[in-house]
Order: sequence, then structure tokens, then C-alpha cells
Amino acid sequence: MHLDHEEEDYNLSLSKFESMLKTNKVFFFDSEEFEEIILHYLDMGKATLAKKALKLGLEQHPKSTGLKLVQVEMLVYDDKLEQAEKLLNELYAIEPTNEEIFIQKANIYSKRDQHEKAVEYLNIALKYTEDFADVYNLIGMEYLFMDNLEQAKQSFIKCLEEDIEDQSALYNVVYCYEFLDQNLEAIEYLKTYIERNPYSEIAWHQSGRLYYGLKDYENAVRAFEFSTYIDDEFIGAYMEMGKAQERLKKYNEAIESYQRTIELDDPTSYALLRIGKCYEKLGNKVEALKYFNKTVHEDPLLDKGWIAITDFYVGQKNFQKALYYVNKALAIDDQNRLYWKRFGTINKSMGNFEEAEFGYRKAVEFGDYQLDTWLFWVDMMHQMGEYNNAILTLIQSAEYFPEEAEIEYRLAGLHLLLNETEKGNFHLSNGLRLNAKHQTLLQEMFPTVWERPSVQEYIAKHTKPE
Repeated sequence: MHLDHEEEDYNLSLSKFESMLKTNKVFFFDSEEFEEIILHYLDMGKATLAKKALKLGLEQHPKSTGLKLVQVEMLVYDDKLEQAEKLLNELYAIEPTNEEIFIQKANIYSKRDQHEKAVEYLNIALKYTEDFADVYNLIGMEYLFMDNLEQAKQSFIKCLEEDIEDQSALYNVVYCYEFLDQNLEAIEYLKTYIERNPYSEIAWHQSGRLYYGLKDYENAVRAFEFSTYIDDEFIGAYMEMGKAQERLKKYNEAIESYQRTIELDDPTSYALLRIGKCYEKLGNKVEALKYFNKTVHEDPLLDKGWIAITDFYVGQKNFQKALYYVNKALAIDDQNRLYWKRFGTINKSMGNFEEAEFGYRKAVEFGDYQLDTWLFWVDMMHQMGEYNNAILTLIQSAEYFPEEAEIEYRLAGLHLLLNETEKGNFHLSNGLRLNAKHQTLLQEMFPTVWERPSVQEYIAKHTKPE
């Protein structure tokens, strides 16, 4: 009730002030009312109104230290640091134990990137303040600016010892632990924090995140569950819980978690996509496709949605539809090597060798250096009769895979097709040396070469009897 009364007075002060501005009448406010009005407008980003309120406040209360400190804050905000510092020195002469003077001094030094000096003044503020949590929080932020994560962490921990409900400090503590690669220590800290504050959904949620990062999915799910018990509308916790349940192959439970996020807010394309993936893993193709379609309806620019439908139709061997949807994904992101590889594979399955060759070529151009991508690309050139280009590409791939039998047998076959016997035999001997059993590749891919008596003699001569 007391808080309601205070809020009512605050709203009345604001209404009265705005009425004064409209009517040009001058009403009296006490200095604290002016401070609240000014800070309200600053929080709202209405600097002009804040300055008007400050001007009127100082006219009515010219000796108010509180208003002058607000003036300092506004001067700092406007980067008028020298004016702010001069005013602070005047205030220090009047009230040398006012912690806000030292906090604002620290603010000025922080603005000048003199963060160590800022910490010095904040430590002086600690001697006079009653709000230790706020000052420790500010010290923590200064250490963050200095990239001193260990000291920042300790400051935020002290802040939480003073004010256990300070959520920003809690997030910052976890951030410091993670940055310092101290995830196990972070979990231990959160355990002690939860002992003191067991109903902190944020602490449980952060614990879940940390467990997930350590691949301890069972404990991650447990932590996220506690978070949702405390706040049954915590969308982030349901989403993270779904991800952990997927990792545990608990697809039905994951679907329930993702569905809960949709019940609480507008459906996100991510949640719809994950539900579709879960149904796919459960073998429910009808529901999977339904949710993939919902995904792209919700966000037509989400390439992963189109790719999910592409993969679905590839699995069904419906390559015509798969091609349609992979083209949708490429229209959104035409530099994605994985999409180009799919484009190549789908066209290969449809016998469109030119398009398949183009797809694999683009995949490599955009950084796909997997062996199978190189080989698929070369095989398409072979199918198209582009033997010399295929050889050049194989030589390029050999830079990444210098001792690979599959490359050597292909080089042998292509050179022999071109009647380049010496080069062909060189690569054939390399292939036999690396993996004699893979000589069947020559038989499968280059049957006319394989049937040559000279090739059979060469293989027999260079194959060691077992």
C-alpha cells in the first residue's frame, strides 16, 4: 500500500509538471520531486524536458545538492566534462562525505577512459554509501571496461552479497565466469547462490545454460524445469529445455517444450522448425512437413526452413520438389556451401550433370573442401566428358588430400582415357600403393580402361601377392 501511495504521488507530480508546461503557470515542487521528474525524462530519452525541469528546479531550489548532482549527471551525459568537474568540486567543498559526488567523479573518469581512476573514486564512495550493491556494480562495470574479468567477477559477487535480487549483477557474474572459461566454477557459484535464493528463475536458467554448454543435458533439463516451475511463462527456459531434450532424444518432451513457447507468445520460426525436426526424428512425416511449412510461412526469409523441406523431400526421393525448395534457400543465401552441395546432389540424382557440376563447383568456391564434394564435382565433369578440367580439379583437391587413393585412381583413369599412359600408370601405382583393394574404383568408373590388357598387366605387376 505504501508503494502504491508513493507511485500515486509520483504520477501526480508528473501530471502537475506537464500541466504547468502547457499553461505557463508556475507551480511549486520540492527538490526531490524535481529530481524524480528529471530522472524520469532522462530514462524516457526526453532530454529537452529533463533540462526544462532542471532549470525550473534550480530556480526554485538554487542550493539543492541533489539537483546540482542531477545537473552534473546531465553535463556528463552531454560530454561537458570540465563543467561537470568544476561543479563537483564546488559540491565537494560543501558536502565532502556525499557518496554521489565520488560516484559522479568516477563517471567522469570513466568517460575519459581512465577506468583505474574511476575505481579509486568508487572505492571512496564505498566509505560513505549505504547502497553498497550499486557501487560494487559500478566497480564491476569499470573492471569490465579494463578487461579485468577476475576483478569484475569479484565485484559483481560482492554486489549480490549486498542485494541478492540484482539480476544484472547475476548475469554479469555468469558472463565473467564463462569468459574466463570457468564453467564448472560458475555452476558451483550458482549452487551457493540458489541455496540463498532458491526461487531465482534466472539462476536456474543460467545453470541450465552452463550444463548444456558442458553437454550435461540431464542436469540442463532439470535446471530449466526448475526455472519454469518458478516462472511458468519463462519462454527462454522452455526453448532451452527443448534443445536439451532433443539432445537426449526425448523428442516428444521437446515438442511439448517448444509448443509451450508458442502458447505463451507468437510462434517463432525457430520453435516451429525444431518441432518439425522432432516429428521427423519420430518418423511422423506428415506432422514434420506440416511444421516445416509453418516455419516458412512464419518467416519466408528463414533459409533453414526451406532447407528442412528440401531434406525432407530428398529423404522421400522426390527430387523435383527438393530442387524447388533448395532454390528457395539459395535465393536467400547464395553463398552457403551446404546449400550448393545439396543443389549439386539433387541435380546429380536427377541426371542433370551440368547443373550438378555447377552446384559442386559453387560449394567448393564457398569453402566446402570435403573430399566427397571434390569427388562428386570431378565425377560430374567425367560424365560430361570434361576430362582435362576433371584432372585439374583432382590435382587441386590433392593439395588438401595428398595421400588419397580415390583421387589417384580417378587421375589414373582420366589420364589413361586420354591415352596419357605414363601419367596414368604413375597415378595407378600410387593408388595401388595407398589402397590396393580400391582398384575396383577403376573398374566401376572407367570400365573401358579397366578392360585393357596393358592395365591388367600393370596392376598384376604392381600388386604385392597377399
